[in-house]
Amino acid sequence: MTTTVFDTPLLTRLLRGLSKFLLTIFGWKIQNGLPDIPKFVLIAAPHTSSWDFIMMLATAFAIQARISWMGKDSLFRKPFGLFFKWCGGIPIDRSKPNGVVGEMTRSFNQKPRLILVVAPEGTRGKVLQWKTGFYHIARSANVPIVPGFLDFGRKQISFGAVYTPGEHVETDIENLQALYAGMLGKNAGKTSDLKP
Repeated sequence: MTTTVFDTPLLTRLLRGLSKFLLTIFGWKIQNGLPDIPKFVLIAAPHTSSWDFIMMLATAFAIQARISWMGKDSLFRKPFGLFFKWCGGIPIDRSKPNGVVGEMTRSFNQKPRLILVVAPEGTRGKVLQWKTGFYHIARSANVPIVPGFLDFGRKQISFGAVYTPGEHVETDIENLQALYAGMLGKNAGKTSDLKP
């Protein structure tokens, strides 16, 4: 398993305290914690800003969660590549979408614990439909999906109930998207208008 910031006990304790302090100072509340299950895909939405990455890490430290996340492979080039990997990043070649599902499925099969964070919009811009890669990864790896909410309108971070993908992709995606109604990203104008 690749060593990450979450594997550094002293630094992790320091960052946990700092994260809790900063979230409190800026008026954010974490409503609940993650489910106590070893493997799942965690949806991170709405996604409208690069600040979402900082909020994701701060939340992970505050709730003591060891997370992994996918990023386009260009993010992992010098000089910041090692830093992003240290922060739990997994480089992905977006030109091979089927390969991404297979690669992440292998990761889930090989690791005893894995929380894979995915922004289903796939971009910081406004979209009408989520990309379905997170869903296909969950189904292929036979792991559940947990909705994660980053609501800048209410300054609330929370997590929904465990969702097990079924046989009807469109219905499942609609059900998950509906959970995000009324939530705002940091750049409110970029918050996606999700259509059924």
